[in-house]
Amino acid sequence: MTLFISKLLSKSRYLVGLAVIGAFVGMVALLLYGVWDVYHLVSTVLAAQEYEGIGKKLTFGFVEAIDTFLLATVCYITALGLYELFIDDQVELPSWLNIRNLDDLKNKLTSVIIVLMAVIFLGHVVSWDGERDLLRIGAPIALVIAALTWFLRQKDSSH
Repeated sequence: MTLFISKLLSKSRYLVGLAVIGAFVGMVALLLYGVWDVYHLVSTVLAAQEYEGIGKKLTFGFVEAIDTFLLATVCYITALGLYELFIDDQVELPSWLNIRNLDDLKNKLTSVIIVLMAVIFLGHVVSWDGERDLLRIGAPIALVIAALTWFLRQKDSSH
């Protein structure tokens, strides 16, 4: 019985492949959507031939696209990390993307999430109409970024 459970648990790690596939499909979908969004933005601006406010429209559109691309990056890093940790640790990756344990994966994801939150706030700043209170949006984002940065530094200092 113990041998059966041991083999079952050993082979069950391949079930993480479902999460890898899901994250990879999410990444592809987000990248395609981001490219479509950029194409649509540029073609709309060029077709309109109205140049008043074009800078703000382009800036806001590209900030939204970057937001989408960063979210795709989160999916990609998750897919790679889970694959490398549970299925095959011999994947050829750049040294900065090698993931040796769950802490490495959490740290990489946390770093991307910090940038993603900053880009989300930047989107609010760019689209600011003067009526909304940016402090109500920015303060919670700043607190979360500070907490995540503290988390990352604590991890670095403990190694």
